[in-house]
Amino acid sequence: MSLDPPDAPWVKDFPLKVFACGEPMDKASGGVRRPWHRYGYCPAFIPWLKDHTRDYDVVTVHGLWNFSTMGARAALVGADVPYLVMSHGMLDPWFKRNFPIKGAMKQALWWFNEGPLVNNARAVLFTSEEERILARQSFTPYRAKERVVAYGTSDPGPLRPGQTEAFRAQVPNLRRPYLLYLSRIHPKKGCDLLIDAFAEIARDGDGVDLVMAGPVSDDYFAELKALAERRGIADRIHWPGMLRGDAKWGGFHGCEAFVLPSHQENFGIVVAEAMACAKPVFITNKVNIWREVTAGGGFADEDDRPGVVRLLRRFAALSLAERQVIGERARAIFLSSFEVSRAAEDLNDACRDAMAGRT
Repeated sequence: MSLDPPDAPWVKDFPLKVFACGEPMDKASGGVRRPWHRYGYCPAFIPWLKDHTRDYDVVTVHGLWNFSTMGARAALVGADVPYLVMSHGMLDPWFKRNFPIKGAMKQALWWFNEGPLVNNARAVLFTSEEERILARQSFTPYRAKERVVAYGTSDPGPLRPGQTEAFRAQVPNLRRPYLLYLSRIHPKKGCDLLIDAFAEIARDGDGVDLVMAGPVSDDYFAELKALAERRGIADRIHWPGMLRGDAKWGGFHGCEAFVLPSHQENFGIVVAEAMACAKPVFITNKVNIWREVTAGGGFADEDDRPGVVRLLRRFAALSLAERQVIGERARAIFLSSFEVSRAAEDLNDACRDAMAGRT
């Protein structure tokens, strides 16, 4: 069941049956987008849930803080259908600390909607141990039955013909080995810290360049480029924009290491993708899978300038042989923890346990 419109292309092309109750796109696009559409308001949603949830063995509610959770609370709390809630990082206290007004509004919503939904679920699913621990710090009362399940992506496999060429076409001036950042280019991701720290290792010799791949607003792009100019490394940073398909996988397979210095990251699917390509990863301890990463596939440090400098100096100190060994460990961790079939098995087990009354 989805709040998306039935004529959305991602609904039409989805291989399984989807009950999409949102306002059709052709109708919605003909006028001004109403403010409540941002939160998925759909008058048909709650009646559908109340009429049909008993047709199913178990329900999984994905995400919080939108109209779908209001409908889920109305239809599921107190009913006899077992249900799970997957928070997808939406219980991270980072948001409450950094947006206190919105955090206060969410606490009010928690008392009558999200809280009852979460606290009465057979289990609340988290994708890492860190996410589970952090969720306890956000809202009260919190009495969730917690469960950590695997999460991840499909294995991209080895480098394929044409992938390197597709990537190189996006960065024609790249001449050195390179570190790869691939994500949304946004202040939350610590991009300024990365450029500042990269200047510290770039001045020590030819070494590596930095590829900053991802979508970015014009204003923030100008700010980061100005920072690179001030630090004297503008010619060592490459900005290919968003990488897709072969260009993306060519970038992963060709890099020396992957770096993501985020201030908050619930999972970081790009980290798992880099590990799948047997690359060492360098992240902050605000990327919630840092515990799994530091079991042998990479390094984590604080999300401040000294922490990111330490990360890059650690990278620079590794020999090529050491990078290869860490990359091999990273791929082993991906296969055991982040490959999508493992995630499917864990979710299936969680559903079966919910039906059996186990948590």
